[in-house]
Amino acid sequence: MTAQRFNTRLAFTTAAAAAALFLAGCGAGTAQSQTSSTPESSPASSSSAPGASAPAASAAATGTATPGSSSAAPATSVPAGPALCKAAGLTPTVDSTGGGAAGSVYMKLILTNSGTGPCLLKGFAGVSLTANANGAPIGAAAARDESTPAAAVVLAPGQAGAATLRYTQAANYPDCNVTPAAGLRIYPPEDTASLFVAQPRSACSNAGPTLLTISAFEAK
Repeated sequence: MTAQRFNTRLAFTTAAAAAALFLAGCGAGTAQSQTSSTPESSPASSSSAPGASAPAASAAATGTATPGSSSAAPATSVPAGPALCKAAGLTPTVDSTGGGAAGSVYMKLILTNSGTGPCLLKGFAGVSLTANANGAPIGAAAARDESTPAAAVVLAPGQAGAATLRYTQAANYPDCNVTPAAGLRIYPPEDTASLFVAQPRSACSNAGPTLLTISAFEAK
């Protein structure tokens, strides 16, 4: 009976010791497992490194524009030149002392700036023979002599520009229906208003013969 009780105690003690050893091993394994499962720093957590905003700060410091920025160019004003000379501010005269040859008479058509400010005279005048100051043109208008290119002529008040006007005698054309003309109707370049200069000549009432030829204006 005593031996049996001793064996029972020994078995109980051995079982208790084994259980204690088992629990101790489980506790250490759990602690090790918990320690190794601690999350490491993710790559995203390092994206806000101190040097990330350096390009923007550098651009702001140096005043250079970043690729996405835009800056408007400063507006510049272009000074306006003088306006075109108009009939209302011009005074016409004709200088007929240029002589003539082979039935033609060479004259200078002169337009003087009678306004209060400068104006631009450039190109060819429209010129026709007319019956009177208010009459319609007679025959064909003057043909352009483009041997000299048109140039910009700026006329200050009182200054003048001149163009060469050639008149061919109406009697030189057998098919001319001769009719008297009181003078010249003149349209300044790019103007629809006209001027009149008394210059009695013979005209052709039919449009076939071209009696007049005009050059571009030049500074006088």
